[in-house]
Amino acid sequence: MSQSNSSKQSVLFLCTENSARSQMAEVLLRNKAGEIFDVYSAGIAPKDIDPRTINCLQKFNLPITELSAKHIAEFTDKTFDYVITLCERANNECRVYKGALLQLAWDIADPKVMVGLEPFVATLYELDKRLDMFIDVHGNINNLQSHQYVPLCSSTISDQDNELSIDPSIFYKCLTDQIRLKTLMLTNYYGELCVCELMVALQEQSQPKVSRNLAVLKKAGIITDRKHGQWVFYQINPRLPQWSKTIISTTTESNLHLIINSLKRLATMHKRPNKVSFCS
Repeated sequence: MSQSNSSKQSVLFLCTENSARSQMAEVLLRNKAGEIFDVYSAGIAPKDIDPRTINCLQKFNLPITELSAKHIAEFTDKTFDYVITLCERANNECRVYKGALLQLAWDIADPKVMVGLEPFVATLYELDKRLDMFIDVHGNINNLQSHQYVPLCSSTISDQDNELSIDPSIFYKCLTDQIRLKTLMLTNYYGELCVCELMVALQEQSQPKVSRNLAVLKKAGIITDRKHGQWVFYQINPRLPQWSKTIISTTTESNLHLIINSLKRLATMHKRPNKVSFCS
């Protein structure tokens, strides 16, 4: 049984503090597709909503009256159609939320540690694009009004010392192969995938072929992996410089038709790997 008793699909956004990104995502999705989705947000260690979040939402005339910071414990034993983590800590601590029918992990930079004239507006803009893609796949956006927010600045992570140094020529060369390109688009959408999931998504029968292309991406530093039991899961390297993350995200969002059939195949895949829950 889902969180809502209505016929709508239910979505829970998870972040560390539930003070910025997850609040923005909740407001945006409810505003863009409230006829289709019941939307909630929560935090691993919630704090008061950042005033800059409120100011940013008000700037675009988005409703803020129903917003409040909530702890993930408030949703214990609740089932959601979709759980979407928006930060690395939430993804690590709740890599599999036990009440999720489908879980996604989006790497959205924290506006509180970004530099630029309008970091919260830049985050709102990025979430807006991601949610348009989400609605395209999981809802019926043709019957809804799609709101576009124009960023007032480009965003840059302030902690640049932790960013990976990557040669642009190597990065772009990695995108020239269809398997590698679609692998990055799919992992950008889902957060992480294993070889068997990629084989199904790409309709590729040769595991060595998929693994070889993953090895190329890993050697270039574009993806990382984690092993649990017999499974190895791959994700976009969180230390990639922001320019390369933006290219991967924009490519995915602007060319969803290239992976829509792959997404459908994954949605109906039997015996998908059971990722171990890190939720208490």
